[in-house]
Amino acid sequence: MNYQTQEFGYRRSGDQDAQTPVHHAAVIVGAGPVGLALAIDLAQRGQRVLVLDDDFRLSTGSRAICFAKRTLEIFDTLGIGDRAVEKGVSWNLGKVFHRNELLYQFNLLPEPAHKRPAFINLQQYYVEGFLNERARELPNIELRWKNRVANIENGASGVTLTIETPDGEYHIIADYCVACDGSRSPIRKLIGEESKGQTFKDRFLIADVKMSAPFPTERWFWFDPPFHPNQSVLLHKQPDDVWRIDFQLGWDVDPEEEKKPERVIPRVKALLGQDTEFSLEWVSVYTFACSRMRTFRFGRLLFAGDSAHGVSPFGARGANSGIQDANNLGWKLDAVLRGAAGDTLIDSYCEEREFAADENIMNSTRSTDFITPKSEVSRLFRDAALSLAKDHPFARRIVNSGRLSLPSAYLDSSLNTMDEDAFEGGVKPGAPALDAPIGRGDVNTWFVSELPSDFATTTLTATQMIECRHANGDIYASYRASPEWIARYNAKPGTTYLFRPDHHVAARWRAYDVKKINKAILRAQGH
Repeated sequence: MNYQTQEFGYRRSGDQDAQTPVHHAAVIVGAGPVGLALAIDLAQRGQRVLVLDDDFRLSTGSRAICFAKRTLEIFDTLGIGDRAVEKGVSWNLGKVFHRNELLYQFNLLPEPAHKRPAFINLQQYYVEGFLNERARELPNIELRWKNRVANIENGASGVTLTIETPDGEYHIIADYCVACDGSRSPIRKLIGEESKGQTFKDRFLIADVKMSAPFPTERWFWFDPPFHPNQSVLLHKQPDDVWRIDFQLGWDVDPEEEKKPERVIPRVKALLGQDTEFSLEWVSVYTFACSRMRTFRFGRLLFAGDSAHGVSPFGARGANSGIQDANNLGWKLDAVLRGAAGDTLIDSYCEEREFAADENIMNSTRSTDFITPKSEVSRLFRDAALSLAKDHPFARRIVNSGRLSLPSAYLDSSLNTMDEDAFEGGVKPGAPALDAPIGRGDVNTWFVSELPSDFATTTLTATQMIECRHANGDIYASYRASPEWIARYNAKPGTTYLFRPDHHVAARWRAYDVKKINKAILRAQGH
């Protein structure tokens, strides 16, 4: 499937012929990775979901390409994990160069026994294509293309949307509407809100280059290389023999001029060599910026992904953070729509994901400041750190070529039940589950893959088995605990973990106690 040429036809819906606005429980605006991930999550929980998109195609160009281990685990729950990893280029190793010298290398997954790699590189249009195909397999998701939201009225009991189509205008009412409509979010503009933050005075050129080359499947980052002096360059391999190259340009350039082939090709040849054959797949210029909305909730209207927050590309924090927004919001919205939790549970989405956005913005800002120093003092500091990094490990901790995405741990979340027993390590309440191999009969499997998309507990028995129970206490499976699982969860016989539907830890104890578990579940549901 060539996802870059695929088009989705407009079809008239029954809502357009209704005499009064038709009611929908959940409406998602935007059929990008975040909107589709949220729609699939909700649909798999039994909700009917309407997705509106003003376009009729998937995204053009590679855009987000770097998907982290936690995101791949979420993809597993959505039914596209295997496809993404099989198509993507897996990598754990990164290298940092200063001028033409290798300073050091790092391994993002130094310990063995994880199902998924630290990262895969995969063009965004593949992710959108896989998610789109999965969404169309689910009968309770309706995708409407060429449906543009032209007006929005946010009421106490629902959101009324005015939608423009090739056949004219119609109206619907949603219990909840989630805007996943990108960094320029028309929905955000319709309600008079904006995303505020910092724009850094630097620009980068993206060149997707198709070629056969001997470069390994690693992340290579150069500070001040001889082929692009006084600037920075990043090289990544993607599927289909396509390589992503990011060239720092500086602020005083004309973005439109820099995108022209006569400007791009000499830069690429300087890196690859004059005789290397290649073709340009996609070219773009971007500006470093970090921003977010003041809140992600306005009554029954919610924001997720780039519409809610944005970061500079280095560190792969944009798409990964957006997918984690969907993972956080899906089970909460489902619980509220089913009546299992009150509307205030949605407030915890803002609490946890606004914290995550601030964490990402902080890390992205630090990376940007190091990569593009804006004063002589900061440049002297950076160059000193680089000169020391080859021989001194302490300096490598200072060098920042983009701190790569890690999942946020909601350690201070109001949904957590804090430890009352002593743990020496393990996974704290608020943190995401750690993967490890486990066994059942003659079959070896993976712990995170076996967690249900609902509340569940795991208890280590005296015979080194992991007893897994649903929220009602019924045992649904028992697995052999591996040494890795026992170590990662600091588990002893009796050790019990309570996992939320998004696979974050809600609570943990040194013994299984029904009353404590039930109380912790109520707390995690916002009661």
